[in-house]
Amino acid sequence: MSHTAEISRDNPTCVLILVDQSTSMNQPFGLQPTKKKAEGVADAINRLLQNLVLKCAKAEGIRDYFHVGILAYGGEVSSGFRGSLSGADLLPISRIAHHPIRVEQRNRQVEDGAGGLVEQTVKFPIWFEPRTAKGTPMSAALERAGQILDGFLDQFPDCYPPMVLNLTDGQPTDANPLSAAQALCSKGSSDGQVVLFNAHLSSEPLPPILFPSDESLLSDPYARLLFRISSLFPPPLRQAAREEGFLLDELSRGFVFNADLISVIRFLDIGTRVATRIR
Repeated sequence: MSHTAEISRDNPTCVLILVDQSTSMNQPFGLQPTKKKAEGVADAINRLLQNLVLKCAKAEGIRDYFHVGILAYGGEVSSGFRGSLSGADLLPISRIAHHPIRVEQRNRQVEDGAGGLVEQTVKFPIWFEPRTAKGTPMSAALERAGQILDGFLDQFPDCYPPMVLNLTDGQPTDANPLSAAQALCSKGSSDGQVVLFNAHLSSEPLPPILFPSDESLLSDPYARLLFRISSLFPPPLRQAAREEGFLLDELSRGFVFNADLISVIRFLDIGTRVATRIR
């Protein structure tokens, strides 16, 4: 469980995002009733991709420190990429950078330097869009993730271990995901095993539970299952989370329960903190 390998263009790492697109994702976040979960998750994923592109941007262009995939599962399991990237399972970050579906103009508030806030228009690339369908085939998505990572690990056997980030708001409709998750996390590189983090998205107006170390804090049996299939924090990632103010111990798992939109953004950010090992 070393997770100490440096990330380079010759030895990239992998981030694979699994996204629940069942019909219940059309419901709003419990603490943010004006935002549908599907829309909020799409914004968070697009923001994450943009941040990864910026982290890999150098004077000569985008360096492929990351290979990134999105698997959407709602009705069936399929690539979450659209447009010219449609159908792709895993792509180097440079190819993602140059092929968004479109670039939108978004407004955000920034500090004006005098203690106030002003509205600023920024460009916001879109790679992933919200869609929903009946069904939550999570086990099939985990199995497909394992197949994709087999190919990546064959090509980069000494990489910093891949990270799988699963975002869901409901119970699987195909099978218990335990065996599929265990098989996924048994894979790895010479630097350590695949890490699986899970975020449960809430429709209830309840505060989130972030990265717990004890399942007794979770009253919901499905939450306890997601906790059990979530990986322990690798030491370097645990330290990075502590530096962001999270109170983690050695038994803390990469699991968030009752996540609101802010928690989803922080979940994705912490899950990709391996970028500190880029050279």
